[in-house]
Amino acid sequence: MRSVVTVVLACAVLGAGLGWGLTRPEPLDQSYGAGLTADPDAGALIFAAGGCVSCHAAPESEGEARLVLAGGLPFASDFGTFYAPNISSDPDHGIGNWTLPEFARAVTQGVSPEGQHYYPAFPYTAYGHLAPQDVTDLFAYMQTLPASSTPSKPHDVGFPFNVRRGLGLWKVLFAKDDYVLAGDPDAQVARGRYLAEGLAHCGECHTPRNALGALDHSAWLTGAPNPSGKGKIPGITPAQLDWSEADLVEYFTSGFTPEYDSAGGEMAEVVSNLAQLPESDREAIAAYLKALPGG
Repeated sequence: MRSVVTVVLACAVLGAGLGWGLTRPEPLDQSYGAGLTADPDAGALIFAAGGCVSCHAAPESEGEARLVLAGGLPFASDFGTFYAPNISSDPDHGIGNWTLPEFARAVTQGVSPEGQHYYPAFPYTAYGHLAPQDVTDLFAYMQTLPASSTPSKPHDVGFPFNVRRGLGLWKVLFAKDDYVLAGDPDAQVARGRYLAEGLAHCGECHTPRNALGALDHSAWLTGAPNPSGKGKIPGITPAQLDWSEADLVEYFTSGFTPEYDSAGGEMAEVVSNLAQLPESDREAIAAYLKALPGG
């Protein structure tokens, strides 16, 4: 009997050690961005493509006040309600004291400067595709934005989802580096893939999720339930959306559909962001969408 207990305890210790190792946050790479020259003007375009204002501007803010990234916008989910944090340049309540490597680890790996996992309500699984130059430029631009001393609102998440260490296992299972549209497409489609699957994180809204909240890549961009509980976010694959590339580019620019309807709700925010990009980027996203299976 004693030997059985010893074996069980040994297995428990081994399992705990393995679990601790698997859930350990990725270490900070202090050399990140070394040799790169930051361009805040280029970072402004990355900022627009990433939709940072849409999530991190204070609710109900308008005009220039939307560039004060005080956070506070709620995101309801099956796991609780998440609140966008303050990511302004404030040194105490924002990211004003962060280094570039800390910022890069947060954005591309979902790990805070304190070494804590972020919840994937922050789309770092998409931002993991970002090139170091784009992250460097984005960080430089965000340092030019106004500061806000508004404290970040704590998430309303209950047990067991409030155990952040468990997110490390979630990342092992679902945080993948590969693109959904595999292969080596031409330069325009590759650029569209980088934007749609990475920066613009289109899948976060237009793709259904599994029971653990991860995107179902087998149903990529085929539509998903609206988190508000009202209706469904439409699919945008060629099988579900028969718009031409020109129609898509126009929609990304003006918000007008081929039927002379216009974008509303959160999609109006997306259009506002995409309209700031070079037309070649909007054309690249359209080309990517038409290159998806079924096109």
